[in-house]
Amino acid sequence: MTQTRMLIEDRVCFFGAGSMAEAVARGLIARAVIAPSQIMFLNRSDTAKLQQLEQRYGTPGTNDPAEKERVLRTFPVVILAMKPKDAAEALQQLGTLIGPHTLVVSMIAGLSIATLRSLLNRPEQPVVRTMPNTSSSIGLGVTGVSFSDGLSEDQRRTARLLFEAVGTVIETEEDKIDALTGISGSGPAYVYYMMEALIEAAVLGGLTREQAREMTVQTVLGASQMVRQTGEEPAELRRKVTSPNGATQAAIAKLDESDFFGAVIRAAQRCAERSAEMGQDLENQLPRLAQD
Repeated sequence: MTQTRMLIEDRVCFFGAGSMAEAVARGLIARAVIAPSQIMFLNRSDTAKLQQLEQRYGTPGTNDPAEKERVLRTFPVVILAMKPKDAAEALQQLGTLIGPHTLVVSMIAGLSIATLRSLLNRPEQPVVRTMPNTSSSIGLGVTGVSFSDGLSEDQRRTARLLFEAVGTVIETEEDKIDALTGISGSGPAYVYYMMEALIEAAVLGGLTREQAREMTVQTVLGASQMVRQTGEEPAELRRKVTSPNGATQAAIAKLDESDFFGAVIRAAQRCAERSAEMGQDLENQLPRLAQD
């Protein structure tokens, strides 16, 4: 019997075992991108979580210090999935263990490639900075990806495959990551907020909350799929359902009174600004945290 060849044959270590690490691993396994036995989860002390992951996906894990050190020394791909507050200590440890060609993939929000390399004490380490969003947990995410210099084509391919398993990958320069955060990173929250308002409007109109929720979910899903499947611009699709002097036109006019269009743009811009501020705050704290 011929064994199925996986798209990623390298061993992949998740340094951290939180919800985003689990989402990516689940996508990789569900889409047969990598064999479960080729994945290793590491965390500090939560043995129960590691056992849960192994039961769900067949992926081994450890928090034994000696075993963690062996994994970090030998695995060619290390995905940083720890909390930002744990990053300084973890990266300093990692820098003493990995080889010069180990691919380091960061999912730590706000941490630049330059800072990652500085904490690793490896100025030429191949690094990929990523910004996934929460929809990755159901395979419909968007992940922004920025590459450092020094990556091989195989390493770039591996990085893309890791996140294509949980949705769409957008490659961009690192200085655009915050702008991407303002759209895809936090964008689901804007959509949920509008859905809240639509549900409330339906309830005020006399529908049950269950009916309101079902209608709203299907409306948002249908609108998204129309854009994707027709290939038409959202503005054109909006015009097609907006008859002159009709009910939809009256609704759009009311949104325009509140500058809905401009408010969404300003919200995304402020989100990007705040993302940059938080990243700078984190980077300012890291030298102090490293000394504690």
